[in-house]
Amino acid sequence: MEQNFKNHARMVPGYHYVLVTLLLAGLGGSLVNLYRSGYTEAHYSAALICLLFLIAVFLTAFTRSFSLKAQDRAIRAEENFRHYVLTGKALPSALNIRQIVGLRFASDAEFPKLAEKAAKEGLSEKAIKLEIKNWKADTYRV
Repeated sequence: MEQNFKNHARMVPGYHYVLVTLLLAGLGGSLVNLYRSGYTEAHYSAALICLLFLIAVFLTAFTRSFSLKAQDRAIRAEENFRHYVLTGKALPSALNIRQIVGLRFASDAEFPKLAEKAAKEGLSEKAIKLEIKNWKADTYRV
C-alpha cells in the first residue's frame, strides 16, 4: 500500500490498544481494591498492587517516550545528511525536531524547498506533511 498523509500514522495494536487498556484496567481495579480494603490486613497488599500497576504505567510511558526520542535523533541526523547531500548545506537551524520529523516524508525533489519554507514560515509538522506532493514512505518508525 502506498503511504500518504491519511495512512502514515502507525499503531501497534498489541501496544496501543491491548497493553494500554490492560494497564489502565489493572490500575483502576487495584485502586478500587485499595479503597475497599479499608485499613484491614489486606490494605498493605492492596497498596503494593497499586504501586506495581503505577510502576508499570510509568515504565510503559517512559520506554515509549525514550524510544521515540531515539528515533527523532536518528531522523534528525538522516534528514540533515540528506539535505547536505542534496544542497551542500546543513538543514536550516531554525527547524525544530517536529518540523524535521515532518520533512522526512518529502521526496528529494521537494525536500530542500520545503525545508526552507518550513524554517521561514514556522510551519507545523502537520502543515509540512500537508504540503508534500510526492510522499516518501517511512515504514520503519513505530
